[in-house]
Amino acid sequence: MVEPGSVLAIGGITLYRRPVAFTRALLERWRVGHGPGGLTLLAFTAGFECDLLVGAGLVSKVRSCYFGLEIFGLAPMFTYYANHGLIEVLEETEASLALGLRAQQAQVGFLPGRAWLETDLPRLRPDVKTVIDPYSGEELMAFPAIRPDLAVIHALQADYDGNALINGNKGVDEELMFTAGKVIVTAEAIVPKLSKVDLVGPLVHHVVLAPGGAKPTSCHPLYPMDGEQIMAYSEEVTDPDSFQHYLDHWLTGSED
Repeated sequence: MVEPGSVLAIGGITLYRRPVAFTRALLERWRVGHGPGGLTLLAFTAGFECDLLVGAGLVSKVRSCYFGLEIFGLAPMFTYYANHGLIEVLEETEASLALGLRAQQAQVGFLPGRAWLETDLPRLRPDVKTVIDPYSGEELMAFPAIRPDLAVIHALQADYDGNALINGNKGVDEELMFTAGKVIVTAEAIVPKLSKVDLVGPLVHHVVLAPGGAKPTSCHPLYPMDGEQIMAYSEEVTDPDSFQHYLDHWLTGSED
C-alpha cells in the first residue's frame, strides 16, 4: 500500500505509541527489493521509527516540527542526512502542520493564521503565501492543506470494523484519520467490540494485529518505553555504516 514517492504519515507522538512493527515490515520489504523509495515522511513529531526509515534510504523529504529521541538526544540518521544535504527538510511548526491538516479536513485549499508572521519562516517556505482578511484587512499566513497518501497509526485495541482506541497523547492521529487517502491501524489486540472509540471504522481501511507493535517506544498503560534500546541506538549509530550494522542486527533480532 506504500507507493514510491507517496506521502507517508506516521502516527503517535515522540516516543509513545509509534507504529514500529509497521516500520519493521516496510524495511524488510525494502531489503529484498520490494519496498518503496522517495517517500515524503510526515510526522507531527518524528522519532525512532522515522529515523530508521531515513537511515535505510526510503525517505527523500521530511515534514515534521520535531525529529529526535527526547532525552536520548538527536535522531542520528536524520541529523546525518540533513547535515550532508542528502534529504530535503521542509520547515514546519506545530501551527503549520495543524492548520494544514485542518484545511484538508475542511476540504479547503488553506487555513489562515497569525503564526509565522514577522519571522523568517516565510522566506524558508516561499510556497506558503499570505492572504488579506476581507473583514478586518489584516494580513494572515495561508497554510496550504496537507493530504497524506497513507497514515499508519498504532492503537491499544481495535475491533473488526476498524474502530480503534488510542488513549491519551493522541498527537494528530485523529486528524490523520480524517485527511489521509488510506489509513492502516496496527493494534495490540483485536476485540469483537469496543466500549470507547477514538478512531472510527468507516475511515480505517485496514486493521493489523501487532502485539508489542510500538516497542521499543511505549504504549501506556500496556508497556513502558525500552530506554536501554533507545539509548543503544543513539550511542551506536553515527553514520550510514554504523546504521547498517544496527539495522542488520535489529531486523534479525526479536521484537523486544
